Amino acid sequence: MNSAQIEIQLIVSLVAIACAIPGTFLVLRKMALISDAISHSILPGVVVGFFITSDLNSPLLILMAALSGVITVVLVEFIQKTKLVKEDTAIGLVFPTLFSIGVILISKYANDIHLDVDAVLVGDLTLVAFDRISINGLDLGPKSLWVIGTILVITVGLLLAFFKELKVSTFDPGLATALGFSPVVLHYGLMSVASITTVGAFDAVGAILVVALMIAPAAIAYLLTDDLKKMLLLSVFFGVISAVLGYWLSHWLNTSISGSITTVLGLVFLLVYLFAPKKGLISVLYRNRQQKIEVSLLTFLLHLNNHTEERERHINHLNEHINWQKVKSKSVVDLALRNNMITIEANIISLTEKGKSFTDKAIDYIITNDDSEIESMKEDFFLFRG
Repeated sequence: MNSAQIEIQLIVSLVAIACAIPGTFLVLRKMALISDAISHSILPGVVVGFFITSDLNSPLLILMAALSGVITVVLVEFIQKTKLVKEDTAIGLVFPTLFSIGVILISKYANDIHLDVDAVLVGDLTLVAFDRISINGLDLGPKSLWVIGTILVITVGLLLAFFKELKVSTFDPGLATALGFSPVVLHYGLMSVASITTVGAFDAVGAILVVALMIAPAAIAYLLTDDLKKMLLLSVFFGVISAVLGYWLSHWLNTSISGSITTVLGLVFLLVYLFAPKKGLISVLYRNRQQKIEVSLLTFLLHLNNHTEERERHINHLNEHINWQKVKSKSVVDLALRNNMITIEANIISLTEKGKSFTDKAIDYIITNDDSEIESMKEDFFLFRG
């Protein structure tokens, strides 16, 4: 592995970390789509900044791009607050308009410089190691490494300084206002950080990969934890791992680095989406199936509790009295037997003491609707063992 490969992986890893931090809060605030809007609509800001300075390396480009991103958010919220259209529609109206203005400005006035739509959208990680900074003949490394590194340091500093405020305003804006925080200021501050991060990664990874690194790792972490600090750490972890794996996948397949990293992010998200312990699709389907069986078992036990006559409790007539199919009746009876909630003598089903106690607590819960009752039931009985 040569020095250029190491530098490319380091740069894309730093981009992943820088994107994961604001991305986590965007996902929690249900504003993931706004990152796509910002990544496209900052193009006019970049172009205007270049027209002013005639220098693609000028810090003014980042400032103008950040301003363009904030303008995007302001316009989206202004349109949304009219209540005439929803937020996704407002985003769909604003960012194509601003992006198109940037495209027109580039095609009209910037055809002879290295500022084109493909570079902004896709980027070219294979070249970032060759665009270097040197002072008095001293090679300081790739320009992108310094740009992204600076943005990351600022982002981490802001996170540490305003973590409590961001957390409160994200989950309870009303409480944030009551505590003296300004959710509006924090909101626009977050959008500014997202804008600066996006434009800072233009030359290196392109806007499309920025969106992927900003949203996918945060979405993956969201499926794995409910703790904000853990979510931030997991977002960073999955972003960096996907970036490195994507780089080597592109090296193996001899294809686009950005495309390979985005593909890896998609595959990792798919795996977590399917197999996450609590929020994964398979876990959710399994719990739903368990809940249906639990409801059926409870219905069965309540039926036995309400009827003393033997004909109502005869195993061969269970289908008729509860309106169940034969297969369902058998599965519920087997479950009740495994948990020692019923006994069967001469084909007559009776509640055991455990079954009677469970049924009494279930009735108390139904009558009182007290959460403490159901928690007590969960502690006393585990219906799905065996």
